[in-house]
Amino acid sequence: MLDVLLEACQAEYKITRNHIKALYVDLFVASTDTSTNTIQWTIAEIFNNPKILERLREEIDSVVEKTRLIQETDLPNLPYLQAVVKEGLRLHPPVPLVLRSFQEGCKIGGFDVLEKTKLVVNSYAVMRDPDVWEYPEEFKPERFLPSSRSYQEDEMKEEVLKYIPFGSGRRGCPGSNLAYLSVEIAIGVMVQCFDWKIEGDEVNMEEARGTLTLTMAHPLKCIPLLRDLNPLPSIL
Repeated sequence: MLDVLLEACQAEYKITRNHIKALYVDLFVASTDTSTNTIQWTIAEIFNNPKILERLREEIDSVVEKTRLIQETDLPNLPYLQAVVKEGLRLHPPVPLVLRSFQEGCKIGGFDVLEKTKLVVNSYAVMRDPDVWEYPEEFKPERFLPSSRSYQEDEMKEEVLKYIPFGSGRRGCPGSNLAYLSVEIAIGVMVQCFDWKIEGDEVNMEEARGTLTLTMAHPLKCIPLLRDLNPLPSIL
């Protein structure tokens, strides 16, 4: 990718080295900090909810068994794992404030909005709105389990504007599918292969202030302990 961009920089295209630098900053920040924070928040919620950990582990063990690591092809058969990750993103969106700029003037709710007006969408507040979510402050992955296969499409349509950890529409995060994939596999392997020891009775979930991404005020500290009959020793 870098080679192609550098060639374009030297050609007739209006791409400068500053454009390339900005692009790579976005790539590195968007693909590392956000995913890392999501994994940290979600696994902390799992540690604080032993029954969720138990149910998640039972699902993984029954589908993947204990002879191999969880793989991408297993994910469609792990609905509870997917629900756990979605609930982690609902409570702890990696980028809680989404900035948009109006390309043209319009009227919203009786108010005239001028062209080039900056709009800030508080996705953190949207996904904790008590008028939309039942028990919004609680970690309840079950809310993302489809009630039945026939209702899945309707439920997904209803989620479009109330569940927005990656924004929405054509300006939504282009890496959302990859993010789901990488976070689900990471969480799955951590639950599948290890027991975890934390400091104290539960993880401190206080949020840091004054940061662009949503981070923990007290970084998660935990000790991994290999589970019996897990696939890691044979792989290593």
